[in-house]
Order: sequence, then structure tokens, then C-alpha cells
Amino acid sequence: MRSGERAGSAPRPRGHELSAAHMTVSYDGVDVVHDAELVLRPGEVTALVGPNGSGKSTLLRAVARLQHARQGTLTLDAGTTDAADGFDLTSRQFARRVALLTQSRPTPGGLTVRDVVEFGRYPYRGRWGRSDPDGTAVVDRVLALTGVDTLAARGVDQLSGGQLQRVWLASCLAQETGVLLLDEPTTYLDLRYQVELLDLVRDLADDAGIAVGVVLHDLDQAAAVADRIALLHAGRVVAEGDPADVLRPALLTETYGIRIDVDTDPLTGRLRTRAVGRHHSRSERLSTSS
Repeated sequence: MRSGERAGSAPRPRGHELSAAHMTVSYDGVDVVHDAELVLRPGEVTALVGPNGSGKSTLLRAVARLQHARQGTLTLDAGTTDAADGFDLTSRQFARRVALLTQSRPTPGGLTVRDVVEFGRYPYRGRWGRSDPDGTAVVDRVLALTGVDTLAARGVDQLSGGQLQRVWLASCLAQETGVLLLDEPTTYLDLRYQVELLDLVRDLADDAGIAVGVVLHDLDQAAAVADRIALLHAGRVVAEGDPADVLRPALLTETYGIRIDVDTDPLTGRLRTRAVGRHHSRSERLSTSS
């Protein structure tokens, strides 16, 4: 991704609304996500946040149909003439509407960056590898959009973790879906590419009308990029809404089990958080007493 480049130069898929209701997911007979509700709307970024083990990634994988849900419904474009049961769609039909970037993916040997990005075109190739007339142009655009076009001919086993993360993101974008799900996409990325990836996510929602659901650990990143935030704890969505309504000190402190202060950055006007540990508290006491 290059500074100043916007997702408007990428394909513009029509956004879809993806609604999950009463979603319950189990591992070995134990429910780990309980009766969860999540709505991803076209043109909006929804961030899923919460402590480790809260069920963020599990819920996202269930919405992407990679994790079996014990109960619940999954609906695309509810209330429209295009409404569809997400669980009834074939894998190929679903992959034309929803793409997921998982936390970890394999590093395939013997393949180039372009080869991997071209995987994203599989929903459009049909049986027997039929031709994909738009494929080359789409792959070229997403390679440039994610800043890996200069690596197109390089073997993916020669890449750094951050480079490989951007290659897999390009593969997801090559699917040209109206819903994009991202599970901790800033993992392995340095500060520059974290910022540029989140800028790209914002552009995809604003310019392409895509519905984006993204799991993030960094509350400040969530506040910066998201229209809505879903806060999870112990497998339940305990709050969902505007960042200012969810990122409240008392609620965050209770959820994370550590004091979290929230204020507004005077330069950006965005919410910012600070977890207060023992050493921070000691500094505050010393500052107050002096």
C-alpha cells in the first residue's frame, strides 16, 4: 500500500449486509460463543474487541462459515429482494459475497506472490478451471493496492511475515466481495503498514461500500477506524454501538480486569485509551504528592 493511494482505484463490489443472530459456537461440547448478534452493514467498519479468549475470532470464523455454529442464523441482505440464507449458499456463491483473512495461513512453497493472489479468483473460474476474463486486471489492481506489486514474481517462501500478510490480504481483495472479514490483520506489520492497512480498510468501506468486520486488539486502532464496535467478554457481546458508547472507562475496566482510562486526543479528536498498571499508578501517586 502506498501513501495517498485510495481504494477507489480498486474494483468496486456492491456491499452486502451480513447479519448473524443467536449465534452459539461450541468446542468439545462446551459453548464458547453464546447467543451472539452481529450486523455488518455496507459502507461501515465494525471492530470486534475484547480480552484474549473472549470469542472474537471464533465469532468471526462462524460468520465466515469456517467454524460450525451449534445454532443461529446467517443472513445476507435481509429485507431486500436479494436476501439469502448464508448457510444455504454453496461455497462458491458464499465466496463471491464474503471473504475472510484469517490470523494464520500457510506459506505455500513453489508459488509466487501472483500465484497466491490469483487464488482469490477461484469463485469466478467455475468448474474445470474455466477462463476468468477479468482476473488479470483485478489481480494487477489489488497487487498495487496492497503494495506488493513489485514482489509479484518472488516466491512467497522468501517473504517476511508482514509481506506475506499483505499478499494474503490481496488474495482476499481479489475475490471482489461485498463483505470483508479480517482477523487481527495488523499482526506482523510494522507501524507504517499497520496505519496504511487500516487506512485501506476505511477506504474500502467509504469508497467501495464494503461491509467490513475486523478483529483488533488495539482499542485505539478500533476507535480510529471503526464506525461501530462490538465488545466481547466470555463469549458474549456485552456492548455494541458507536465507539463513544462502547469505549467507556467503567465498562472497559470491568471487561479487561484492569483499570482503563479513556480521553480524547487533542490533536485528532479521537478517543484514546490507557491501561493503568501498578507502575503507572505509582507514578500518579508520586506526581500527586509532589
